[in-house]
Amino acid sequence: MLGREYRGEPSVGTDVSEPIKVDIWSDVQCPWCYIGKRKFEAGAAAFGGQVEVVYHSFELAPDTPVDFDGTPVEYLSQRKGLPIAQVEQMLERVTGIAASVGLDYDYDHVHQTNTVISHELLHFAKSKGRQLEMKERLLKAYFINGEHVGRIPDLVAIAVELGFDRDEVTEALESHRFLADMKADVALAQEYGIQGVPFFVIDGKYGVSGAQDATTFANVLEQVQNEREVV
Repeated sequence: MLGREYRGEPSVGTDVSEPIKVDIWSDVQCPWCYIGKRKFEAGAAAFGGQVEVVYHSFELAPDTPVDFDGTPVEYLSQRKGLPIAQVEQMLERVTGIAASVGLDYDYDHVHQTNTVISHELLHFAKSKGRQLEMKERLLKAYFINGEHVGRIPDLVAIAVELGFDRDEVTEALESHRFLADMKADVALAQEYGIQGVPFFVIDGKYGVSGAQDATTFANVLEQVQNEREVV
């Protein structure tokens, strides 16, 4: 459904030939963000027009230690104050929904961690014009491959696998060169009143909250395109 948490101003005089910009706030360890990514991609494909996607950082649990001593089930039970059995049911449900969009979540091997460094890596990749590729790889690392996305050596290895220079990535992460960019994203989310992710801001004017159906995204993109043509 079309959210109203974000209240942007309508675009004026936008060239209808320009791609529709979609800003997405997301966290690497957010199961609904990966599901929402797949649903948005399906919606954008159904829409058929040009779309430009930019990801922004959001920390679901900034107080999480890099090496949490326990399982995701134990972490969520402690954080939310829920019985283990209830958390297991929650994860079973989200795993089933993920499977419906082609994602094979493996919570038995997920490393619960702090994601701040992974967000810095995403900003590094953005500076190289390869943010979307890195976003997909980190989500896959966390939910499917059972890789650690909170430690610099592990993140450097992932970046090198994608063809980035080892020394350059290491320097960027160890110096926290992109930490300010990451914090700016978080601050902007607070300014917009974004309290959960995924959150999509479409063409700077419409907010869509959550992993909505593909048809919802297609409809909003179509609406934006139609409004452009009227202006």
